[in-house]
Amino acid sequence: MKGVAARLTKGLNLGSEALASDNSGARIVRIVGLKWGKVKRGRQQYVKIGDLVKISVRKGDPKMKGEVFDAVVIRQVKPFRRNTGERVAFMDNAVALLKDEKGNPKGTQIKGPIAKEVAERYPFIAKIAKFIL
Repeated sequence: MKGVAARLTKGLNLGSEALASDNSGARIVRIVGLKWGKVKRGRQQYVKIGDLVKISVRKGDPKMKGEVFDAVVIRQVKPFRRNTGERVAFMDNAVALLKDEKGNPKGTQIKGPIAKEVAERYPFIAKIAKFIL
């Protein structure tokens, strides 16, 4: 997996709710786990932009409610600093659902912007995004 060229901050905790900004059928999801996370022993894991997470669908399509999927965090409210010195923050916390381990998205389009760091790391998600910020 490609590294991120920014100083990312701790954006979300496990148990946080976020918007599913793709057209997969989910609307609101809860972050239940983090894949490949690394923190000091005894500390709670945190999620930042571009991380691969496990989510549980809370609201949306009744068939999907309660299902667990993999997802990528594409927006976070907490500001993070890019190497150019600019700080980037979004209006909401959002994820894009994935359908397999290769990183293929479940939806066919993403509503709203995605971060440039996510587009570099996951090119499949960048293809279906409306615009990259």
